[in-house]
Amino acid sequence: MGFDFNYMLSLMPILLKYLPTTLSMAALGAVFALILGLILALIRIYQLPVLNALTQLYISFFRGTPLLVQLFLLYYGLPQVMPSLVGLDAFSAAVIGLSLHFAAYMAESIRAAIIGVDRSQREASLAIGMTESQTMRRIILPQATRIALPSLMNYFIDMIKSTSLAFTLGVPEIMAKAQMEASSSFKFFEAFLAVAIIYWAVVIVLTRLQQLAETRLDRAYVR
Repeated sequence: MGFDFNYMLSLMPILLKYLPTTLSMAALGAVFALILGLILALIRIYQLPVLNALTQLYISFFRGTPLLVQLFLLYYGLPQVMPSLVGLDAFSAAVIGLSLHFAAYMAESIRAAIIGVDRSQREASLAIGMTESQTMRRIILPQATRIALPSLMNYFIDMIKSTSLAFTLGVPEIMAKAQMEASSSFKFFEAFLAVAIIYWAVVIVLTRLQQLAETRLDRAYVR
């Protein structure tokens, strides 16, 4: 049959209409994952009784099982044991699943970044009368942000690509639309290549933004 380039081009505007859904899923997931990841990292650092053990179990589970399995457990499995979740829509389930999954990875990156800040800075800030919380907010976290930024941005990029799994829950995003178009035209290669190009373009833009952010944060350390 050959490759239909014109058909692929004609799909682009159709698929791009669903890109906001994909990006909003990733953005919401990233925000929630970052907040949860920071909480988990602090629990691990301060070795809080009971919570630390639960945090390690959480991280082990979400890093040790596939994201697709976690999404199915959340959307199809949990409502059977928790009837209150029956009304959970597919978009929300996808955002929650992405948040819980990537929080486990972000927690370890944030923990490593915080530990990577020189201990002498914490000791100096405590010596001049700062509280532990003030030290963390004003001294440790700003420096840890610079250290953790590359890995956190990589997780965000990975999250954007992982939103393609949301179509298995019925979320109308670009992968779901490409599947529908390919099924009706039988031009699977063109449809999925169009999706791949869109994802690739988004990742290129985000990678450039990451480089700019790293350059800006590194200015204070350039001599």
